[in-house]
Amino acid sequence: MSQFFYIHPENPQSRLINQSVEILKNGGVIVYPTDSGYALGCSIGDKHAMDRIVEIRSLPENHNFTLVCSDLSELSHYATVSNQAYRLIKNNTPGRYTFILSATKELPRRLMTSKRKTIGLRVPDNQIALDLLTALGEPILSCSLMLPNEDHITQSDPEEIRDRLERKVDLIIHGGYLGQEPTTVVDLTENTPVILREGSGAIDPFI
Repeated sequence: MSQFFYIHPENPQSRLINQSVEILKNGGVIVYPTDSGYALGCSIGDKHAMDRIVEIRSLPENHNFTLVCSDLSELSHYATVSNQAYRLIKNNTPGRYTFILSATKELPRRLMTSKRKTIGLRVPDNQIALDLLTALGEPILSCSLMLPNEDHITQSDPEEIRDRLERKVDLIIHGGYLGQEPTTVVDLTENTPVILREGSGAIDPFI
């Protein structure tokens, strides 16, 4: 049975943020709010927790997980970013975008796509998510909470999430009722940006 925290979306309670971080550090899988619906998250280094997320979402083997970061200072540690790509990312973060970038050797091999050695990175515009990241001190390995057969719709109602997932995750954070549209995914591995998925972030800056 998962825990269920009500965290204020604008002024998150530090006690609950710290408890949430302890659950992550202890190998837990959490549901937490972002600026584009709810997401599943776990510690970068925990393969078992990652496998649980794969099972919850019935993900294919080559799924591109996302590292959710607190700010741009973490990007260069995990990804190779050209000057042009960095300017595009800087001008559009925090925000509702996931950027596909070439991974560095700092990233565990199991987190990369097998063929292209890429990783998704993003900085959300959500205070609860940012406070979690600051307290954790590293990115959260994450993916949008889209359940099997419900592609392209992120879960937005924490009470419904509780009914469906309370026996499959360790913590559900209620941070309000959110939108259902996932992030816009932009591939920045080449010189010209490629929109892989049009979502809640406007595509105008990349075309």
